[in-house]
Amino acid sequence: MNNTGDLTLGRWVTERARLSPDQVALDDRGVALTYGLLAARIDRFADALRAAGYAPGDRIVTLTGNSADHVALFFACAATGIALVPLSWRLTPHELAEQLLIADPVLAVTEPEHGRTLASALGRLAEPAPLIDFADFDAGLPRRDHHGEAAPVRPPTDADPLLILFTAGSTGRPKAVVLTQANCHWTNLQFGRAVPLTSDDVVLTVLPQFHAGGWNIQLLLALWVGATVVLERTFDPRRALHLIEHRRVTTMMGVPTHYLMMAQQRRFATTDLSSLRLLVVGGAPMPLPLLRTWHARGVRLTQGYGLTEAGPNVLCLPPELAVEKAGSAGVPYPHVTCAIADPVTGELLEGEATGELLVRGPNVFAGYLGDPDATAHTLRGGWLHTGDLVRRDAEGHHWVLDRIDDIYISSGENVSPVEVEQALLHHPAVAKVAVVGVPDDRRGEVGLAFVVARRGVAVDEQSLLEHCRGRLASFKVPAEIRFVDALPQASLEKVKRSALREEATR
Repeated sequence: MNNTGDLTLGRWVTERARLSPDQVALDDRGVALTYGLLAARIDRFADALRAAGYAPGDRIVTLTGNSADHVALFFACAATGIALVPLSWRLTPHELAEQLLIADPVLAVTEPEHGRTLASALGRLAEPAPLIDFADFDAGLPRRDHHGEAAPVRPPTDADPLLILFTAGSTGRPKAVVLTQANCHWTNLQFGRAVPLTSDDVVLTVLPQFHAGGWNIQLLLALWVGATVVLERTFDPRRALHLIEHRRVTTMMGVPTHYLMMAQQRRFATTDLSSLRLLVVGGAPMPLPLLRTWHARGVRLTQGYGLTEAGPNVLCLPPELAVEKAGSAGVPYPHVTCAIADPVTGELLEGEATGELLVRGPNVFAGYLGDPDATAHTLRGGWLHTGDLVRRDAEGHHWVLDRIDDIYISSGENVSPVEVEQALLHHPAVAKVAVVGVPDDRRGEVGLAFVVARRGVAVDEQSLLEHCRGRLASFKVPAEIRFVDALPQASLEKVKRSALREEATR
């Protein structure tokens, strides 16, 4: 692959604006922004950054909800070779400060809603970056201090970091995933070949822009091909149904919980969904009953699997196989190669197999910012080691079973927490559940299930254990059921098991 900038994203909106300047690019909470106006805003942001001395290799952090300004800043960073580091507004100032130490930004950008939180986080650092509001791009940016050196001036290259996203992983310690310009280009190209968009599409975007999916699943691709993006700050199921009907939305990406909440609305049965041609599902497998609910409304769905380190797209399941291969994450995207390795020996396994999923392709990240040891461990032998245990069938379809680190051994047998969780979710009183292995003097480890019960449904520990005994081998039945109000979330549909393990020892 060359390094000249052929794959950089900074020209995507500018080129589209030449073709269709009056086409609506973004519908930001009812405010329409055409491709011509969006391109002008991107140019204004990029010019302001250059004029203030910001240059390729710099990093800018943001704390903001989804917005047209945030999209414009992303493309301004792409045009100048600067990396955007969007932080999560769900975090506390203490957690944000930990990530700021890793990101080491030269500038922090926010909006009034989140300004106080980011200011508090920056205030915990010895040398905080200057903090501005999006409105300051027109008023003038603080000068970038190059300590007497001239600001480097060069065009962006394919290898320049563009998007740096934090992921907790299985350890709970934040890691900063570096996605280059080329990584983002390829992951959108791959997605577009499997789940195409055109300039006629209207894309509803509800995923937060501190996740890879908030950018690289539909939003950037939509702006590349000239579609219209209906940009939402947060997900509200009633509003989502309203937007689908009245904005004539053709596609969206969500996690199973989003689609469940929409299907539970009273308006779901009467909402006009005829504009929808395809829904994209990620984060976790779509339960078959929920799949049938949407199919009954005439809506096609495509499911998939990904991780931030892959940009995030790895596997996808075509909508025509959604029922036949229910629960499967599908086959690799175009330009993605997958393998399965024996978790103990590392040997690559052929045909039907169960083991660790390995990934290779131009979408695979450049490394973890400031963490060469973690990078070397994850990117070894020419493969991205996902840490996910998967099963591949004879036709090449993959089922994601569990995190390898989450498997525990009870009475000498491997137990997958996900299998136990699925058994418990079949009980009508269980809304959510997460299982972790905890030490046991007699059996080595046993399962501890944290259960969020459904409101208004009576249930106790004994009834859930009896339910498990009817579905699971004795060594898989949890030793204890612990009822909780909520489960700690790592991202999207993923539970933060490390926090539950800590809770189990208290």
